[in-house]
Amino acid sequence: MIAAVRFSEDEDRDLLGSIAGEIAAVERELSRRLDSQVELVEHVGRHTFDAGGKRLRPAFVALAARATGSEFGSERISHIAACMEMIHMATLIHDDVIDHASTRRGRKTASALFGNTAAILSGDVLLAKAMVILAQDGDLEIIRTVSQSVVEMAEGEVLELEFRHCFDLSEADHMQVLRMKTASFIQCCCEAGALISGANPAARRALGQYGHHIGLAFQIVDDLLDYRSEVTGKPRAGDFREGQATLPLIYLRPFLAPEEADLARGLFGNGIGEEDLLAIVGWMDARGAFSRAANEARRHVDLAIAALDVLPPSPEKVLLAQVGDFILSRQS
Repeated sequence: MIAAVRFSEDEDRDLLGSIAGEIAAVERELSRRLDSQVELVEHVGRHTFDAGGKRLRPAFVALAARATGSEFGSERISHIAACMEMIHMATLIHDDVIDHASTRRGRKTASALFGNTAAILSGDVLLAKAMVILAQDGDLEIIRTVSQSVVEMAEGEVLELEFRHCFDLSEADHMQVLRMKTASFIQCCCEAGALISGANPAARRALGQYGHHIGLAFQIVDDLLDYRSEVTGKPRAGDFREGQATLPLIYLRPFLAPEEADLARGLFGNGIGEEDLLAIVGWMDARGAFSRAANEARRHVDLAIAALDVLPPSPEKVLLAQVGDFILSRQS
C-alpha cells in the first residue's frame, strides 16, 4: 500500500505557503502570456489555464532556486516558471487529443470543446510562446536545458507509442519511457531553478537528481491511480484499455497462470468488460503488484530526498522533501 500520509488543509497551505507569492506571480505571468491576436488560440489557452492544476512544475522551479541558499533576483522565477507551466499545458492539450480524452479534472478537454485540430495548433502556439520567454530571458544554459528536455519529452511520447500493445514490455523499457516522458521535465524544472539562483554545479546536480527521482515516483503513482482510483476523472484502467503496459501489469505478469495470462493478453488494448477488468485489478491487488509498484515509488522518493543532502538547511529543502510524501499520498 502507498504510505498513508495525508495533509490537512492547514498543512497543505503550509506546503506551498512560503512560495505563494511566486506562484501568484506565475499565475499573473501566465494570464498575460495567454493573450493572443487569434481569438481561438486564446480561448483554448485560457480554457486549459482555468482548469487549474497543482502547478507543481512552477513550484519546483521556485523551491529549487530558494533551496540553494544563493542570493538572486526573484523576478526571473515567475518568467521561467511560467514558461515551464506553458510547456506542460501544451503537452496536456496534445495528450488529450492522442488519448481521445473528453474530460480532464472534471471539465471538458480543449479537444472536446474546440476540436482536435484547434487543440493541436493552439498547443503548438503555447509551446512557441514558452520558447519566446526563454529567448527573452536569454540564459543560454537554461535554453539548452529546457530545449533538450522538451526533445526528450516528445521522444518519450513517441517511444510510448512504439511500445503500445506490447503486453510483454520489460520493466527497463517502461522506465525509460517514464524517464523521458515525465522525469526529464521535472528534473529540468529543478535544474532551471538552480540555474536562476546561480547555484554551484554540485547543487545543480543534486536538484537534478531530486527532480529525476521525484518525476519517476510521480508517474508511478499516476499509473497506480489509473487502476486503483475512481476519482481521477478518467475511465479506470485507461492504460490497459489503450494497450499500454505499466508497472502494475508488468509486476502482475509473473504471477499469472497460463490461462489467466492468455485472457489478459487477449483483452489488452482490445476492449475489456467491467467484470474482466475487476478480476485483473483484483489479481494486481492480491498478488502484490500494487504494493510492489507503491514500494518502487517510495524508493524513488527516498532517493530524491537523499539527493538533497548536499544542500544547506532551509525551509525550502524541507518542503522539497515533503513534496515526496504529498506525491505518495495522491488520490487524484
